[in-house]
Amino acid sequence: MAEFQTQTTKSKVEEDQQEAPLYGDILESILSHVPLLHLVPACHVSKSWRHAVSSSLRHFHRNIKPWLIVLTQTTRYPYVTSALAYDPASQVWIDIHPQPSNIPSIPILRSSHSTLLYMLSPSKFAFSTDPLHHTWHHAAAPLVWRTDPIVALVGHRIIVAGGTCDYEDDPLAVEMYDVTTRTWDTCDSMPAILKDSAASTWLSVAVDDSKMYVTEKISGVTYSFDPNSKAWFGPYDLRPDGSVFISVIGFANGRLILVGAVGNAENLKGVKVWEVKGALLERKEMIGEMPAEMVEMVKGESGCVTSIGMSCMGNSVCLHNPAEPAEIIICELEGGGCRWVSVHNDVVNDGSRMQRLVVTCSNVGLPDLHKAVQVGAPRIV
Repeated sequence: MAEFQTQTTKSKVEEDQQEAPLYGDILESILSHVPLLHLVPACHVSKSWRHAVSSSLRHFHRNIKPWLIVLTQTTRYPYVTSALAYDPASQVWIDIHPQPSNIPSIPILRSSHSTLLYMLSPSKFAFSTDPLHHTWHHAAAPLVWRTDPIVALVGHRIIVAGGTCDYEDDPLAVEMYDVTTRTWDTCDSMPAILKDSAASTWLSVAVDDSKMYVTEKISGVTYSFDPNSKAWFGPYDLRPDGSVFISVIGFANGRLILVGAVGNAENLKGVKVWEVKGALLERKEMIGEMPAEMVEMVKGESGCVTSIGMSCMGNSVCLHNPAEPAEIIICELEGGGCRWVSVHNDVVNDGSRMQRLVVTCSNVGLPDLHKAVQVGAPRIV
């Protein structure tokens, strides 16, 4: 009898231990190590868990890395758009919105300097700036008809420059859209030296809090544009040396980053990363060089590299070959150097090869994921 009571008591203690709830500092500490994606269902366990999630995000330093966002768009009406996101913490691809309800049926989807997606036609202009691109804003088209302009968001203004149709009078025309007043304004034209390359195909774009920077990819010739004065400044020479045949730029945590492809289009020998400094952008400090095996990934099956796609967010610089985007290479800036990571692009398959593909990256927070849940996403693929 005494043995039975002992066993009963032990069983009750074990049961109580198994059912003891997690709360307070212990729960917050555990949640601080959980990837952001998995905190969404944790918020729905109870009010105390929801409070613990919020508290862990506030009080614990979390190195939440930017997410990759890859969108595809069909080439025929109604130009269906789909999107997947890659969470580096959980290392999974997520379907974030099969087809947003207010995304416009405009045939060409483009990205610019990571945070801005846009579509432009002779009669419509639409853009999205939220991290998962669930919300699209609509505006009248610019006065000048453009097919391949550079587009950049600086503060509350969207700058649209160059890329005009052949019959337009000024191939270097610049217009600016104020998102607060919802009006267009004209600006000084682009510098004349860019006349033969005034299109997103030939120019790389980067923005900071006050200016837009454009770099001619082949020559490295760079100009800046101030939306307050509506004026251009430069030129600046960003090409590090003659071995670089493609130069692209972006801002990572306030640092102007230059990525250069070394060799030539048929023989890519390497990819190097510099930080550009100085009032006249005259100093280039080497940060790192892409590992040889990742250079081979960038080459792809054809071995030909005519351009490099680049998007920056936080300390991450995301690179890919637009012609063969099967692998995305991420350069994580750490101190004075960098760490290289490769991510297989799950979006690329036989069905998407004939579609337009856009690669960008975003800082995704818990509110963004809650909104994704409300619209019927995310779904792990």
